[in-house]
Amino acid sequence: MADLNNDFKPDFMQILLDKIDVLTAVVTEQSRLISKQTETISALNETIKSLSEENARLKEQINKNSNNSSKPPSSDGFNKPSPKSLRKPSGKKQGGQKGHEGKGLSITQFPDETIRHIPSKCFECSNAGKCTSCGITDTRYEVDIRIDTKVTAHQVLSFKCQKQNGKVLTGSFPANITGTMQYGDNLEALAVSLNTVGMMGIKRTHDILSAVFGIPISTGTICNMVKSCAEKLVNTVEKIRAKVMSLPIAHFDETGTRVDKKTIWVHNASNEDFTYLTVEEKRGTIGMAASGVLPGFRGIAVHDCWKPYWSYVAVTHAICCAHLLRELTGVSENHPDQPWADKMKKLLLRMKKIRDAAADSDKGNLSYYYLHGFDTAYDSIINEARALNPIKEKQAGKRGRQPKGKVLALVERLAEYKGGVCLFTRNFRVPFDNNQAERDVRMVKVKTKVSGCFRTKDGADSFAKIMSYIGTANKHSINSFVAIRKALAGQSDFIFA
Repeated sequence: MADLNNDFKPDFMQILLDKIDVLTAVVTEQSRLISKQTETISALNETIKSLSEENARLKEQINKNSNNSSKPPSSDGFNKPSPKSLRKPSGKKQGGQKGHEGKGLSITQFPDETIRHIPSKCFECSNAGKCTSCGITDTRYEVDIRIDTKVTAHQVLSFKCQKQNGKVLTGSFPANITGTMQYGDNLEALAVSLNTVGMMGIKRTHDILSAVFGIPISTGTICNMVKSCAEKLVNTVEKIRAKVMSLPIAHFDETGTRVDKKTIWVHNASNEDFTYLTVEEKRGTIGMAASGVLPGFRGIAVHDCWKPYWSYVAVTHAICCAHLLRELTGVSENHPDQPWADKMKKLLLRMKKIRDAAADSDKGNLSYYYLHGFDTAYDSIINEARALNPIKEKQAGKRGRQPKGKVLALVERLAEYKGGVCLFTRNFRVPFDNNQAERDVRMVKVKTKVSGCFRTKDGADSFAKIMSYIGTANKHSINSFVAIRKALAGQSDFIFA
């Protein structure tokens, strides 16, 4: 019996050892599979995270419009959002207010023709003309235009002078009559006005002039008229540039348009009295320098906080708060977990309200109470925003700076440029927004939408020169057509009188 037990033990132990080896192999394989699946799950989680961030970014991009971002209204297209004005209702009725100077239709000259209308029953009455007149009981005016083409023939005459022994004396043409056939000042001014102020293309200008006046004017002639007007404005536009460069406060902006299948940039520098536009191939500091105002400007520059503006350290920078309000609206709409954005919006609007009230009361500045309160509230909101948007830890193996994201980038911009954002509360001459510059470059988008791209850079330059002059003339209450006629006559400097 003992022998049997001895014989059995080695076999039993071997079986156990074999099973242990098998289980160990199974456990090892399972561990390997689990480890591989863990790696796969981690990779999938990273992919899900990346796709979620991409999805959120794309949703935010799709939701952007002119109300919640820096995108211009011209980019909204048919998906233009319902207006969401940042202004609060004033409580006033719609339309012109009491004391408002009307701009309706009025008679500016004596009637060229007067037609009197008698009662219809008087037409066939046997006593017509015998009844006692009660006078004119009412008068209505019809204002119309005469569409007429005037052709003036200038003829030079010759005479044999008796006092000079029969010498032939010949008259001379006026200085402005230089060709056998040419167009007059009114027609030339109208063609330039339609193409620039009217934002029409050369072909459409040609069609209108040909259809309305029956004048066989070519598109090439219209181009030459516009070019000639721009050439006569070179010195005047240079004076406008010098005026803008010497201003204590100026507005700056830029917008893109197309020239010969390429994007070029129209740079603007202006205030409530002057408009200066140039066309440059670059948008950033190269284009700004080529435009010729910022390099020599030493006043307060109001702009939209675009980074290249900050390269000019000799100027004082004021940030357009209207741009910031739109960006903050975008954060509120696309990131519900960012309550600080609404708080910052309310703070900026309250700052504006208090500043405007103080300015309306002829005060030169805000009290320490308000300035200190605004500073404290501003810093508190920035701290709250930073706490909600910490900078992510840098991932191993990835080079470069860790991206901040749109929200944190806005937070840091508000923190870094706090002085420029709040400058309007400390200097009442500084406006709350940069709307002046945006209005002055808006016609570039209108021109692009109405007549398409510019065919050449020279054509775009001519448009910028003429619109600099017209924009300045309009700000001095000078009629555009009158201003263009003066320019064609070489008298454009009258806008500085």
